Amino acid sequence: MSDERLDALEAALGYRFRDRTLLIHALTHSSRKAELSYSNERLEFLGDAILGCAVSEDLYRRFPDYAEGELTRIKSTVVSRASLARAARELDLGACLIVAKGVAAPCEDEQPTHNGLPASLISNAFEAVIGALYLDGGWEAAREFVLRQLREPIERARKLAGIHNFKSTLQERVQRDMGATPEYRVVSEEGPDHVKSFSVVTVIRGREYGAGEGRTKKTAEQQAAKLTLEMLGVEGENAAADPAENG
Repeated sequence: MSDERLDALEAALGYRFRDRTLLIHALTHSSRKAELSYSNERLEFLGDAILGCAVSEDLYRRFPDYAEGELTRIKSTVVSRASLARAARELDLGACLIVAKGVAAPCEDEQPTHNGLPASLISNAFEAVIGALYLDGGWEAAREFVLRQLREPIERARKLAGIHNFKSTLQERVQRDMGATPEYRVVSEEGPDHVKSFSVVTVIRGREYGAGEGRTKKTAEQQAAKLTLEMLGVEGENAAADPAENG
């Protein structure tokens, strides 16, 4: 592969490799392994793990009120073959892959990419590039690349998952418009442990706003946040969503 093509790819990746051999290996399909004695399979294995960790950490930090099931649904969509293939196409990764003749035909159950390569092939290469970035530049280089390329897919996946977290929406709006952070005060706690009921009120700058009730504190907080948004004149997308489903 020419230096010019590698230069162009590195520009698209937003990273210049110290060891370009890693990048070349990441671009080499297993169909050339017998001839070249290497392929991107091992890097793909490593990149898959790095990808999963980077996305999981980002979701965990960005959406502190999302339940485990909600985070899992978003992650599953973001790291899917289709999602990674789209990210690879944006980088024009398929034009840089080193494959044997006859590999360009996609399987019957998937659509080819714009250059005729199977989506599975370029999505695997995308993961291999992540592995190469990790080995060459460490965790931060790989993490920054993953989040830069997948930030929009994460937002799309969150919306498609039908998740609307009222606490997160309220916090973003209040911090932006009022320079404060909402707090949640437990007003009452009734009943035995197995049927306990909580009443919670939202407090912003010492003033009480919406109150909510639920069988858990999180459910009550979501209800309180929803009512507070309505009091502030903010009707979020999916405002009818059941707050009990949002942890």
